[in-house]
Amino acid sequence: MLKVGLTGGLACGKTFVGEELERLGCLLIQADELGHEVLEPGGEAHAAVVREFGPGILAEDGRIDRAALAAQAFGDPERLARLNSLVHPPVVRREERLIEEYAAGHPDGIAVVEAAILIEAGGRRRFDRMIVVTCDEEQQLERAMRRPGAVEADARARLSHQMPIEEKRKFADFVIDTSGEKEDTLRQTRAVYEALRRLES
Repeated sequence: MLKVGLTGGLACGKTFVGEELERLGCLLIQADELGHEVLEPGGEAHAAVVREFGPGILAEDGRIDRAALAAQAFGDPERLARLNSLVHPPVVRREERLIEEYAAGHPDGIAVVEAAILIEAGGRRRFDRMIVVTCDEEQQLERAMRRPGAVEADARARLSHQMPIEEKRKFADFVIDTSGEKEDTLRQTRAVYEALRRLES
């Protein structure tokens, strides 16, 4: 079975590419969703994150207010690194468990893990191949600002804490440029899928 990392910067189109790979037959694991799960009450990272960042990050229902947590973490590289050190290990364990379960039934399958900071978190060595999704920074910002509740200062802060796309490209086995029309992105994604299938056959 082939393990593939799918990464890129903020609002580059990773999810769009990942969903097309899933439609084509890959297992898609979205690290962001797993990150939400481990931060839920009873999740592996919930108690540790509340201890580290204080009860001020909790909403009335006891759940972590992600905006309050982001406000504390993204303005301070040390705090962000601390948050990542608490959240990433349980997320990776969940990813590996899902991949193992999938591999048992699909030994010739392709498992794709989508994560924004996959390379920064040292994940490159866990994968057989790496796909990097790119577009220019102005497009990233423009797309990020279309999201509900988006704040430009927050989007810029997130961009500043991510590895520059040109740096990420150095780790890529495949690059998908999403700066054009959606159909062009889909064409590139299908070509990458076919290349991965040839590797697996």
